[in-house]
Amino acid sequence: MEVVRLPLDYETLVYNVMQYVPSIYSVVIVEGENDIVYSTDNWDISADITHICSSWNSMNAPFIMVSGIKYAILESEIDSMVATSVLGKGHIVGVKDEERKIITYVAPDGDRKAAIVELSRVLRALSSKKLYMDHNAQFNGVDPHLKSEIIEFLNWIKSPDGFQSYINYYLQQNDAQIISKLAKIYTELVQIFET
Repeated sequence: MEVVRLPLDYETLVYNVMQYVPSIYSVVIVEGENDIVYSTDNWDISADITHICSSWNSMNAPFIMVSGIKYAILESEIDSMVATSVLGKGHIVGVKDEERKIITYVAPDGDRKAAIVELSRVLRALSSKKLYMDHNAQFNGVDPHLKSEIIEFLNWIKSPDGFQSYINYYLQQNDAQIISKLAKIYTELVQIFET
C-alpha cells in the first residue's frame, strides 16, 4: 500500500505551538540552507536569515543580528540554538534537523526550554523520516491483545498530553521520588534494548 503524504500545514502547526507556548511571538520555518518557506505575519527576517543560519552552523559565533538587534548566543548545538538580547529584548530560539530549521522569537520573560521542547515536537511532526515503529508495524505471532496495548502505549508516548507532560510536571515539581523511579525505568529500558 502506497503512503500518500499530505501537504505540510505549517500555519496550523505554528498556531498550535504558539497557543501551547504563548511566549513564542514569531516563527520562521526554513528549508535547505536558508530558504524561508513559512513566516508568521509579524516577523520578516529575510534580510538576516543567511547570517543566522551560517552563524548557527558554525556553532562558535558569539552573536547574531536579527532585525537590527544583537543577540548573544548562549547555546549553539547541532540541533538547537538559544540567543538572548543583552538589552532584555527577548530571545531567538531555534531547532533543526537535516530537512529544516524552525527559528522563533521568544518574549523576554518567556521559557526558552519550553520553546525548544515544543519546537522539537513540531520538527518531528514535519519530518519525512520514518518512526522506529508506526501503526502499520507488523506484529507477526504476537497476541492481538498485546499488540493493542503496545499501540496504545506508543500513542500515549507520542501524545502531547501523555508521557511527556507527566515528565515535565514532575520535573517542575522537583519530585525526587518520581524522578528517581523514572531514571530507574529508563535504565531498565536501555538494558532491554541492548540485549
